[in-house]
Amino acid sequence: MNFSQAAEDYRRIEKALHFLETHFHRQPELAEVAAAANLSEYHFQRLFSRWVGISPKRFLQYLTKEYAKER
Repeated sequence: MNFSQAAEDYRRIEKALHFLETHFHRQPELAEVAAAANLSEYHFQRLFSRWVGISPKRFLQYLTKEYAKER
């Protein structure tokens, strides 16, 4: 992977993380989050897991749990 591809991947994952942090309360589907990152569901799932270390679903569960703890 070259630098420009890595930078583009980072930007897309950053966008997805922001989307999830902003919309976690309504539990968006994978397709919606992938669309926000301009990726197919399959590619988004793989890319997200590679960059974040967990699946998008697990990250969404984490956000929901942390929000519940704060309330």
